[in-house]
This record gives sequence, structure tokens and C-alpha cells, in this order.
Amino acid sequence: MRNWTEDGIAFGADYNPEQWPEQVRCEDLELMREAGVTLVSVGIFSWGLLEPEPGRYDFGWLDRVLDDLHGAGIGVDLATATASPPAWMSQRWPEVLPVDHDGRRHTFGSRQSWCPSSPVYRERSLALVEALATRYGSHPALRLWHISNELGCHNARCYCDVSAAAFREWLQRRYSGVDALNDAWATAFWSQHYTSFDQVQVPALSSSFPNPAHALDFARFSSDELLGQHLAEQAVLRRVTPDVPTTTNFMVSAGQTAMDYGRWAREQDVVSNDHYLVHALGDPRAELAFAADMTRGVAGGPWLLMEHSTSAVNWQPVNVAKAPGEMLRDSLAHVARGADGVMFFQWRASSGGAEQWHSGMVPHAGRDSDRFREVVELGAVLQRLADVRGSDVEADVAVLVDYQNAWALEAPTLPSARVGHLDVAHQVHRLLCERQTTADVVAVGAHPDDLAEVLARYRVVVVPTLYLCDDATAAAVTAAAEAGAQVVVTYLSGTVDERVRVRLGGYPGAFRDLLGVRVEEFHPLLEGVGTALDDGSTGEVWSERATVAADVEVLASYGDGAVAGSPALTRRALPGGGAAWYVGTTLDDEALDGLLQAVCAAGGVAPAAPATGFVDVVRRRDATTGRSWLFALNHGEETATVRVSGVDAVSGADVDGTLHLAPGASAVVAETPRP
Repeated sequence: MRNWTEDGIAFGADYNPEQWPEQVRCEDLELMREAGVTLVSVGIFSWGLLEPEPGRYDFGWLDRVLDDLHGAGIGVDLATATASPPAWMSQRWPEVLPVDHDGRRHTFGSRQSWCPSSPVYRERSLALVEALATRYGSHPALRLWHISNELGCHNARCYCDVSAAAFREWLQRRYSGVDALNDAWATAFWSQHYTSFDQVQVPALSSSFPNPAHALDFARFSSDELLGQHLAEQAVLRRVTPDVPTTTNFMVSAGQTAMDYGRWAREQDVVSNDHYLVHALGDPRAELAFAADMTRGVAGGPWLLMEHSTSAVNWQPVNVAKAPGEMLRDSLAHVARGADGVMFFQWRASSGGAEQWHSGMVPHAGRDSDRFREVVELGAVLQRLADVRGSDVEADVAVLVDYQNAWALEAPTLPSARVGHLDVAHQVHRLLCERQTTADVVAVGAHPDDLAEVLARYRVVVVPTLYLCDDATAAAVTAAAEAGAQVVVTYLSGTVDERVRVRLGGYPGAFRDLLGVRVEEFHPLLEGVGTALDDGSTGEVWSERATVAADVEVLASYGDGAVAGSPALTRRALPGGGAAWYVGTTLDDEALDGLLQAVCAAGGVAPAAPATGFVDVVRRRDATTGRSWLFALNHGEETATVRVSGVDAVSGADVDGTLHLAPGASAVVAETPRP
């Protein structure tokens, strides 16, 4: 299969020359060479230009673009252009437009306005893919096929009649008959019993709460429908151009859980991700690190950063510009955590359209700007990091997550709406990063058959609020603990099975025997209400009444309220040297940090390198050559120090034992081999 990265870290952006007069392309190519651009994504939102009316294609402008890029030595990630259908489609076939949860049909005028179940959309999109693959499959600039764009970004779930019919077909494939569906959904409650699949509707706006199992299956179906579109396009591309790898850009981030990327990643030749800092979050760069580690987790190795921003975006209430050095630091943070390519949206900032205020590699100010000079600097740094490509990220800790668990926690009838699937996961990951300890974020869906084998690689496994947990996942976690790992399970985990049925007999059902903890009743906490623990720490969000087995060590108990005296933190030693730890509340940062330090010490997990200050430290290592690179990114306001020796690819300076890193600065040290 064709090599999409050529011989180093890919560098580039979405390139949209169709937005500009043709003469601008000459300047674009000159500036791309100056910046060291090696790969650009082309044609992502160009369906309306490529097929101005059904069945009539106009490829002349795209021919010239690809020829010019190849002449400049720049590779192309060519999009199938199916992300946004042209105006003629919804005018001729209005049923293609999606319907929202409240029954409102979308109108044409934005992007991704199509129903994932629409047979008309599927037919027309595949015809375009076939035409593109036939015309450009042998073009020398082509490195990679870019299927659609951010699938599900604005149309993740459609509630139209076409979707309802497709949902019923999906259910018939999933269940042996309507009786099996009734059993899985517990339809005896609220008189929801079905006698035929034809009676099943999509869980749209109704008079009261939806059936949680019904809603969960619809979320599964919706993810599968979008994946089905990806696979249909991929099948055409593989038939016509079997040597060209394919990808589609994921949106692994704090707010995007609509698609099961663990499941999707298994179908990718190259896993790629789009990521943007969200400044409404308390710590946007902690979320960046989590998202990058999660992308690596679903990919199982190196991946491609398809989009991020040189500076401000256009879609937040206040679009914060990046200070000097931030773009370099953000880019290297992704490379540190496994990215083998750094790309942006977009090459040249648009002068018009909905994203005209989104930053670009070439800003509105043009070449003579600090932003473009930073772009050139980044390109030079990435060229010096060419040998990093393909290397692995060292991590001895796994944080277990599951997209289907996130869907289950969307239900409006849970014990507490204050519990989010990734809340504790983010806190754990952030505190580990602050201790220079790298974690893989492992998605359950990426490992349907080998999760136990994957978890066996880690010394510490954290299971945060895994509310929905099937037997296989519980068995894999238990096996890791019994094999010697330190396993940390937090509250609400293992509570329901894959049908969202409560595991009876006491919580946390799936992990009760492993932990030696039996919770009788949940006592969730109101906003602003905390619970004191007898070790001096404080819990929030959650508390519970529990008992423990005789061989369980109680590390802390609740000191007040209705559950006073009940165990809150426990540890159970296992014969193989491992241990099962339980956390029954949301600990404050200081307490959770102390607990994680104790867990890591017990598991023999050490920081990537000793450091002071608020510095992110991650190591990538080439398993074949043994070469290693230590990434050090100072997010703090004071100079940090890191114990390392080698040559810094950012500054070019020799580092003899101690790296001094100024506030906001970045370093990537090619480490001196150990004697």
C-alpha cells in the first residue's frame, strides 16, 4: 500500500483553492515550499463544483490543482467530497435532508445536511466516489483518500421515516425476534410491549422519558449507519485503487461521543483526528492531551492529526487567539502522543463564508505576519523530527473508556445528572500528566476480542465510571488485576450490563467480587454539597452506603452525612501481587493525586523523566533502533527543569543532564543512548 507519510512527519492543511482566483495558487505553492508543507487535503467541500448537476462532472480545475501540487513536490490527501451534498440534491430529493429529535426537517444552506440512511444520498455519493477514484487513482500526487469529512459532526442522529425504517431493519439483524427485543428492552414496563418490529419507532420527542435500552440501541444504530457510509465509500476506493490507503477524520474530543471510534478505528487504514482547544473548559490543554492519547488508544499506534488551528477558531462564543509559542507547543503535544502528521484547517484563511474568521496557516495578514513566520518555524522543527515517525509512545498506565457507556449515561433518569462518563477519566489523566506520567486511553470498542491481552501490557489500569459494562470487559479487567496489575475502579462502574439492565445483588455488580466491595445504596450529592472523609480529604458529586469483605483494607471512610462510617476508598490485595482499588466518590485533586501516586508506586510506574514545574513530559521510542525522544512542553508561567541528556530539535542546543525550559517553551530531546 502507498506510503502516505513519505519519509517524515507529514505537515500541511486543508487546501481550498476553489475559494480563490486561480492566480493565487502560484503564491500558495511558493509559500508551501517556504513552510515545508508536504501534504494537503483537497476537495473536502467541493461536491457542488465537481458535479454541478446530476451526472455531469467538471474535473478541470481539480486536474490543474493536483498537477501543480505534484510539480511542487506536495502530496495530496484527496477527499471524496461527499461531506456536503449540492443544492440540486435536496431540491430534487427533499427527503435526503435530516430530521432532528423534535421532528423538524433541516433545510439546505449549511453543511452535512443529509440523512445517513438515505438511499438517494448513498447512490449519488458513491457515483461521485467512483468517478473520482477512476480519474485520480493513478495520479502521482495522491497519497491518501479522505472519506467524507468529520462524519456525524452535524447529522449524527436522524429521526426521519427513512431512518426509522433502517432502524427496524438493524434491530431485526441484532435480535432473533421481537420477543428477544422485548426482553432486552424490558418493555413490560410502561406497556411498551411490541408484537412486531413494524411498531418500533425512533426515540424522538415523546410525552415522557424514553426507554433507556431503546435509546441506547438507537445510538448504536446511528453510529453504525454513519460507519456504513464510510465503508461503502471505502469499498469503492479499494476496488478501484487498492494500493491507496483510506482515512476519515475523527473528532476525538471532550464533547464528541456520538460515534463509537473504537469500533470505527478497526476499519481504518490510517486513523486521523481533528482537535481544537475549547476555551470554555477549565484546562483546554489537559483535554488536548487526553484526546491525543485517546486517538492513539483507538489507533493502536501512530496516527494523523488531520486538523487543528494555528490560532483562533470561529465557532466558540469568544474565539481566543494563540499567544506566541502556543501553536508550536500544541502541535508538538500531538506529536508527543503519537501523531505522525501535523495538519491544520486551513491553509489560507477564507475571506468569506461561515469560517472566514477561522485562522489559517496563511492568515488574512498574509506572508508578512508573525503567524506565518511561526508556521515556517514549525515546519523546520518537524523536518528535524523526521526520524520520530512510526515510533511508539511509552505508557505503563491505561485509562479504560467506552463510547457505548457514554451513550448509556445520556439517559435522563439516572441517579445523578452530574455524572459524565469522561469526567473522572479526564481528572485522572490530567493529574497523571502533571506528574509526567503517560497513560494510554484504551477504548473498549477497539478491542472486541483481545481486551484482556491489551490490558495485560499495563502495570496500572484505571476504570472510571464505566456504568455500562459487559461480562467480557469485566473479565478482562479482573484478569489484569489477577495477573499483577494495580486496578482502580471508581463509583458507578459495572452497574448495568450491555442491555442497560441493573446487575442485581449489590453494586458495583460486574466488579463486586474483584473489589470485595458491596454497595447497597447510592447517595448522590447536590451541586455545592461535599462529603468529608476521615482522612481529611473531601468528596463531591457522589457518595454511597457500602460494606467490604474481610480481606479489604479501608483507606478512608465517609465522615459525615447519611453514609458516615461507610467505606469510601478501599484496597484489596490479590495473590499475584496486583491489587483492586475502589474509589466511591469524586475526590478533590490533592486527594486523588495522592491516591494515584500510591497506586503508581505499587505498580512500579515511574514518570517519563524527573521534572519540576507544570511541564508535560512524554517519551517516544523506536522499538527497532532503540532511539528515543523526550518531549517537554512547559504549560506553566515559571521556568521548568527536566532531567534529560541529548540534543534539542527545537533549539538545536545540547542538553547535558538538565533541560531548562522557559515558560511556554517546547523542547524535543533526541536522547543520548544509555550506557
